[in-house]
Amino acid sequence: MAFIKISMLSLLVFGLVGCFGDASSLKVGMKAPSVKTKTLQDVNYNLSKITTYRYPDERMYLSSLDVALTKGKPIVLEFATPAHCTQCDKQLQMMKALLEKYEDDVIFLHMDQYENPEAYRAYVVLGDPWTFVIDRQQVVRYKQAGRMLYNELDALIKIVLEPETTIASSESSTG
Repeated sequence: MAFIKISMLSLLVFGLVGCFGDASSLKVGMKAPSVKTKTLQDVNYNLSKITTYRYPDERMYLSSLDVALTKGKPIVLEFATPAHCTQCDKQLQMMKALLEKYEDDVIFLHMDQYENPEAYRAYVVLGDPWTFVIDRQQVVRYKQAGRMLYNELDALIKIVLEPETTIASSESSTG
């Protein structure tokens, strides 16, 4: 009987990891993978060919990830596929509010699973949403599966905007 309970618990745990992914191979403190991703220009400014988000903000699709990493600005990289994820939709709404606040200092990028699968593979994202905060030196300073609150992400952005500041042990793998 104990074996059956342990087996069922194992299946539950592995099932939850499948929903949110593990991203165990990309750790906080590692250099962010550089990947060419679609931009608005690549899709002739047709937002429906770059995102499934109903209310997209063009500013999240102006730069390819590989180019953004060379600009010397912090990046908030959001993996979200709102076509099948209610939390993703809410996450992107929050991101748009932060974009309004930080658009001159931070690059905000949204990756949709259907339109940028290569970025999902490079960042080992196996679910939605996932948030990565990357500093000016192209180092992943924070990652989190699941939805974040405005104040949480706002605080992280303020930290990476400070000169010579790092976020210690900010890795989260729960959703």
